[in-house]
Amino acid sequence: MDIIFSAVITLFLVMDPFGNIPLFIAALKRVAPERRNRVLCRELSIAFAIMLAFLFAGRQILHFMSIEQYSMNIAGGIILFIISVKLVFNTEEDEGENKAPARAEEPFVVPLAIPLVAGPAVLSTLLILCSKADGSLFYTLIAMLVASALNAAVLTLSFPISNLLGRRGLVAIERLSGMLLVLMSVNMVMGGISDFIRISAGIIK
Repeated sequence: MDIIFSAVITLFLVMDPFGNIPLFIAALKRVAPERRNRVLCRELSIAFAIMLAFLFAGRQILHFMSIEQYSMNIAGGIILFIISVKLVFNTEEDEGENKAPARAEEPFVVPLAIPLVAGPAVLSTLLILCSKADGSLFYTLIAMLVASALNAAVLTLSFPISNLLGRRGLVAIERLSGMLLVLMSVNMVMGGISDFIRISAGIIK
């Protein structure tokens, strides 16, 4: 249960739904209000299908590339650390530059499904989680289902949440998520280094 809970928190923070709210609003504000939920469900379903395919292909990718577990932990921790630093120190000017321009037509796959939901960070995190010991694929699948459901709930309520919290509130939540990711990324890197030292010392065959 602790493994699933930790994986859910990690995936949810990496998905960064609160940070994506302004981007989703910008992409959907010119879509007819009665079609917004339908478009959002379609994009989230596409993103989930991509993550699911990547999840089941993760072990094969690792085996084919001869990548060790500790290498994935260290690399994943570095990636998460970079993401977390961006979340914590992102300025309002950066937010303005990164906002997706609103389009007259409905968004399809890009940018909502990819890269805002099923982006490189989420896919690499899935690869790390499913590369662990036996049974981790099942745990990661459950965690992905729960995290995706939470992410979908937040994004479905994008417009009400944005009105309730305002821009400052969204930025505060995003930076808090970044701080939690910093801790997780450091723990992941240290775990990878620890495993590497044990293997090098011959403790783990």
